[in-house]
Amino acid sequence: MLVTIAMPALNEEHYIEACIASVQAQDYPRDQIEILVADGRSTDATRDILARLAAADPRIRMIDNPERLQAAGLGLIVKAARGDVIVRMDVHCEYAADYVRTCVETLERTGADNVGGAQRARARTPFQRALCAALTSPLGVGGARYRSADAEGFVDTVFLGAFRRKVFETVGLWDPRAITNEDTELNQRILESGGRIYLSRDIVVHYYPRESFKTLAKQYFKYGRGRARTLLKLGRFSNIRPAIPFAMVAGAATMLANPLLWPALPAALASYALATGAEAVRVGRGMSIATVWGVFPVLHVSHGVGFAAGLWQYLRSPDWPDEPERLGPKKVQLRAI
Repeated sequence: MLVTIAMPALNEEHYIEACIASVQAQDYPRDQIEILVADGRSTDATRDILARLAAADPRIRMIDNPERLQAAGLGLIVKAARGDVIVRMDVHCEYAADYVRTCVETLERTGADNVGGAQRARARTPFQRALCAALTSPLGVGGARYRSADAEGFVDTVFLGAFRRKVFETVGLWDPRAITNEDTELNQRILESGGRIYLSRDIVVHYYPRESFKTLAKQYFKYGRGRARTLLKLGRFSNIRPAIPFAMVAGAATMLANPLLWPALPAALASYALATGAEAVRVGRGMSIATVWGVFPVLHVSHGVGFAAGLWQYLRSPDWPDEPERLGPKKVQLRAI
């Protein structure tokens, strides 16, 4: 079965070669993989590196992505893909050597429309270790199954994903204007169309999380804004997790704005501090408890404020099409007799 590796990239000169090398090292049949990289008009050496790699390996093709966004680039890849399975990859991740093969086997075994592994975090720095610890906690990720390396079964979303081509013919492509949350939004459409998504513990991929409170806050602000956009676009969530940080932030803002509620504010803040502090002690053994503790409010507040900003932005100026763009049926190549 021919597999298309779908890899968006933008200014990735320090990572692109190692990532492509990990694809070339996959144990899936070499002649059954094509590697398509959608470059968002990088201004560093990314394009030069891709040209050199493509000259040495004809399976590699670079696709120009003038919109620069990941979601737009992924759509361009799918349109150019020859594969029956589209395996979405991120440049900043590390993949097990059997990643592609296991994705294909899981698709065949389960009959799912999209399969993937858990979002396994890996640390290089003390801050990343503290962040990884917080992300193992239900208070950090709301009990999301795709964060658990031991979870197995049908779920609402997975990390990255490997898709049957027919998904893009029936459900449509990634939303090309989505700045974040494009994978979750697509997965929600898959579920609403009657499709199924499967999480396998055997599909192994690692990523490196943000390296400071500042970059983490920016990331989760964007996540929150993207989740608000998805809610307004589709009219519902597949689960309530994305709305919890917004509810917490909205509740705190209401208490601060209403003098009648001020007497309850110290108790509410103390309860939150005790809950997150106890969880930091539980998951943060052997590392800075203060750092682990500090991660929780950064995650919650940034996501909640981003969600509020997204509601404000996209209620006033929705930017999505009425219908998603769908992929045409795959052309069958006839052999000459």
